[in-house]
Parts: sequence; structure tokens; C-alpha cells
Amino acid sequence: MKLLRNSLLLILGGAVFFTAVGLYLSWAPDVPVDALKARWAQPPSQFVALQGMQVHFRDEGPGAGKPQVAGEPLPIVLLHGTSASLHTWNGWAAELSKTRRVLRFDLPGFALTGPQPQGDYSMAAYSRFVLGMLDQLGIQRCVLAGNSLGGQIAWATALQAPQRVGQLVLIDAAGYPMDSESVPIGFKIARMPGLRWLVQSVLPRGLIEQSVRNVYAQPDRVTPELVDLYYDITRRAGNRAALGQRMDQRDTSQVARLKDLKMPTLILWGAQDRLIPPRYGQAFAKDIADSQLVVLDGLGHVPHEEDPARSLAALQPFLSKP
Repeated sequence: MKLLRNSLLLILGGAVFFTAVGLYLSWAPDVPVDALKARWAQPPSQFVALQGMQVHFRDEGPGAGKPQVAGEPLPIVLLHGTSASLHTWNGWAAELSKTRRVLRFDLPGFALTGPQPQGDYSMAAYSRFVLGMLDQLGIQRCVLAGNSLGGQIAWATALQAPQRVGQLVLIDAAGYPMDSESVPIGFKIARMPGLRWLVQSVLPRGLIEQSVRNVYAQPDRVTPELVDLYYDITRRAGNRAALGQRMDQRDTSQVARLKDLKMPTLILWGAQDRLIPPRYGQAFAKDIADSQLVVLDGLGHVPHEEDPARSLAALQPFLSKP
């Protein structure tokens, strides 16, 4: 009996020890934004004050930094998805900015921009933010493109101010009530109020890596530097709490208004997207009259990041239309 008791105590002690070691190794408190700028806000990054936030953005290509001039090609504005950043567009921006003005920014609640002061992550608030950035940078009309949450913000903004959107590009966009085939573990935790506290100060780097690999069709394309990026921007002060608030404010009520969109729309979708499967791309194509759907074989939820060249090849013919 004494031997059994001692064995149980030994097992319990070992469990406590290894749990403590795991917590120590995964301890990851919030990081001030200034500590992240040296690596993730190198030129051409800039910051601008808007709606109580210091917004991280990049404005590149012909006409960057100047008021829009009539007759020039429309600037291209790129909106990232949940827990991502303007860096997700690096491949696209490098190519597109050779001939077009390209604007991208970290959305409220994410990356270096950080939390929205009132904790308002509704579609109405995001649309006001996008239009505010366009006003701030002198852009009256643009090509508006977005991925995932950014796609939902793009079409919601196009509904709010159709005169500001000449063309719309939806990339694995959100907006319909969603039935996912697979959800990244980080998103699962953020959707569960009772578990969110787990990641407020403890954040295993492996959890971030697993979440990023989950949205790629070819996980071997996920590099250590990419994991570093997602890990660092998740730890930006306030972002983990903001993600929980954003998950609580998900809204699909505007989806019935998709039929009101009249501008030319390109719908790009990764054929292996398990978070928002391709059937939702078909739904967008059905509901938006002047639209075309292009499905990209072998790519997942973030095709612009996973394979910039191939996804751009699908975009370029659309952009060249008058």
C-alpha cells in the first residue's frame, strides 16, 4: 500500500513538474508595439493616427503618398484576414507596385495597429475604418481586395460606399454562416470564452505554427520566419484580448445584400481551403451578378500568401479590364 502511494505521489509530482516546465517554456506575455517595429515595420512602413489608433500601413508604387489623380489606374487596396497583417501581401505588393499604387494596412485588432479603442469589431466599424484610411491618403476610388475577414470587410465596404470601389476582389472571403471542415486551433480557443485565458500569457510557438500550417494546402511552405511573424504579431499588446472580442462580434446579417453589389468582382478561392471551403466561393459567384470565380488547385485559405505568383496570374487579367 505504501509502495502504491509513493508511486502515485511520484507520478503526480512528475506531472506537476513537467507542466510547470511547459508553462515556463511557453510563457509569452504581451509585447509593446515599439519592441516589434524594428523587425516588422521596416521601410516602407509608416504609421498614421486614425480613430484613436496608430495604424501601420504601406503605400507603394506610382503615385504613392500623393492625392489620387483622375485618369490614372485605380490604386489597389489590400485587406488581410483574422490574425494576419499587411505582410501577408508581400508577394502581391512587390509585383503590383511596379505598375500600380498599392496600399495595405494592419486592420484594427491585429498586428502592429492593435486593438480598436472601443473594442468595436463590427462590420460597420471596419468599413468606417477602411473609408477613413482612403480619405486620409487621398484615395477617392480604388480596387478593393480582401482575404477571409478582409474579404468580408471589402464587400461590406463596397455596399456601404459603392462609389469608392471600382472593382472588388474576394479571396476565400468570409460572410456566410460558416461550416468549416477544419479550424486552426488558435481560432478554436479564441471562440471559447472559457478557454481564452489560457493564451493571454501562455502561447506555445507550436500552437501558432500548427494554426498557420492548417490554412495552407502545402504546409511545407510555412517557413520559420513566417511563424516568427505570426507569433510576434499575436503577442502585440492587446491583440489576444481583441481576437476574443472580434470572435464575439462575428456577423453574417448583411449576406442577403450581396445581390446589391454591381461592380465587377473577381472571386479567387483555394481549392483546398478547409476553413472556408470552395462551396462558399460558388455562393458568392451566384449572389454577385457581375462576378467571375477562379478556383486555384493545390492552394488553401490564403492563396495570395501560399503562392503569390500563381494567384497573381489569376488576378492580372481582371485588373487589365477597362
